[in-house]
Amino acid sequence: MPATRTWLKNPLAIFTSNELDARGGLVVQDGVIVEVLAAGQQPSAPCNEVFDAREHVILPGLINTHHHFYQTLTRAWAPVVNQPLFPWLKTLYPVWARLTPEKLALATKVALAELLLSGCTTAADHHYLFPDGLENAIDVQVDTVRELGMRAMLTRGSMSLGEKDGGLPPQQTVQEGQVILDDSQRLIHEYHERGDGAQIQIALAPCSPFSVTPEIMSASADLANKLDVRLHTHLAETLDEEDFCLQRFGLRTVDYLDSVGWLGPRTWLAHGIHFNPDEIARLGQAGTGICHCPSSNMRLASGICPSIELTDAGALFGLGVDGSASNDASNMILEARQALYIQRLRYGAEKITPERVLGWATKGSASLLGRTDIGEIAVGKQADLALFKLDELRFSGSHDPISALLLCGADRADRVMIGGKWRVVDGQVEGLDLKGLISDHSQAARQLIAGT
Repeated sequence: MPATRTWLKNPLAIFTSNELDARGGLVVQDGVIVEVLAAGQQPSAPCNEVFDAREHVILPGLINTHHHFYQTLTRAWAPVVNQPLFPWLKTLYPVWARLTPEKLALATKVALAELLLSGCTTAADHHYLFPDGLENAIDVQVDTVRELGMRAMLTRGSMSLGEKDGGLPPQQTVQEGQVILDDSQRLIHEYHERGDGAQIQIALAPCSPFSVTPEIMSASADLANKLDVRLHTHLAETLDEEDFCLQRFGLRTVDYLDSVGWLGPRTWLAHGIHFNPDEIARLGQAGTGICHCPSSNMRLASGICPSIELTDAGALFGLGVDGSASNDASNMILEARQALYIQRLRYGAEKITPERVLGWATKGSASLLGRTDIGEIAVGKQADLALFKLDELRFSGSHDPISALLLCGADRADRVMIGGKWRVVDGQVEGLDLKGLISDHSQAARQLIAGT
């Protein structure tokens, strides 16, 4: 049986995240982009499927590089609406400690479905909660990712420094170091896929300087080097965190990162707000990545990530929505809009263009995950695509389609393709009972808060 060749023909506009002219569209075969067509070009061979994209703006699938899927259960919870990071965490930890496998599965499905509808095709999750009964949290997430047909970098997070030893998390949420390392190794061997087209990947992700010991940071770095996987953690999110590092370790955040063997190209960091010029230069020289989470940083009043200094220094740079208890939404196209606006406050309108920000959300984010097969539209790349229509009232009167996505506030993709397969059609996730999911998830959220 001949392979299906699909021509996505003559889009309204197309952003490739590179310099290619793709105004004629692109051809997909066996899940991969096999032709990129300039304006007026035709495919080199017949296509047995043609999708007329004249009403669509085509982007590479957006890539979310930092999230906490489980937090969709604690969105807009009144006791933490007006709290900064440390009090926010201490209020929420006891609630999160009641998480169960069933609730995590629902929370993960909601986060992924919401991301998918926003044009996101690959998501990194940072899961660091393993209370009694939830030892197989990452396995639960793997099943949900496969069900929705997305790609994911599932990071095996950890917390080993509890309140009794001077950390922030309550004792029921921390684990012994050997338990963490043994499970990390199991997950890598069981699930981590390598090479182009990988669906599930695993990284190691001790939570933060204020919730893990230096020993687990160093041991995780050693294991990541040995098994060739990536490293992820929160760093330099708030000045409270900086003070904690100075008081506990006698080191600023980047010095601490270096002391435990994490300053290198294997590492990407969530937030990265409070760096001095020397630290930015060191991060750039090391090829370390930074995930900018603008909505969360605004919600918790943490600060503004120094994007231009970091990228000029050579640091890799991408975007993430962060957890849904500090952003409250899991929407990548809206996150790109927030990045555009908050970064313009810091650098001005001329430097922060829609194209630059969309590059962060695609090719930049792919680089944080160590992937070269996604994040742009080019021959040989995975056919991961997000298609948006501009036919709603909010877009009426707009002239530049690429800019309109961000400036006019696009929030939902009309179609999403992953590996050549349509996962969203006419704004709906294929095969998903959305009403049923909302009902079940809302009930689980109420139960989690109530402790029932």
